[in-house]
Amino acid sequence: MVKFESMRAIILILFAQVLGSISAVSAGDRSAEEARPRVEHHLLEAEQLVRHFESVLAQECPRFGTADERRAYVDGEVEHAVLLVAHLEQAWVEAKRTSDKDVRLAAKAPRAQVKSAQRLITKLQTCAGDDGALEPSAVWRRVEQEVPRRQAEIALPH
Repeated sequence: MVKFESMRAIILILFAQVLGSISAVSAGDRSAEEARPRVEHHLLEAEQLVRHFESVLAQECPRFGTADERRAYVDGEVEHAVLLVAHLEQAWVEAKRTSDKDVRLAAKAPRAQVKSAQRLITKLQTCAGDDGALEPSAVWRRVEQEVPRRQAEIALPH
């Protein structure tokens, strides 16, 4: 009976070690060399969106012939904002999968670029003026709601 109990204890210890190994693998502890290109991909996409926002901000307010045209334009720009936030968030998700501090710092620093999307929304509101009610808080709620879906779509395969 003693042998059975000690064998059972050894089996439980081995089982716990196997589960621990599986948990470590599923946590995705990546090396910096694995994580860096994944983070850089999302940061490059985010940078392209920021450049787009800068060009829109530098231009005069666009004029539209119809409310539908204006709505389509605004929807497209809001989609760009969603995509920016999704890429920045996904870069951080990728960075958290490594313990490398440089990769994590590289992913976290650009998150301040969300301000460029905020400036864009403010400009869209200003341009809409009395012609169309554009409530920034409603736009940001929409961004927050759509980011998880877009983030899942843009995530790189493992």
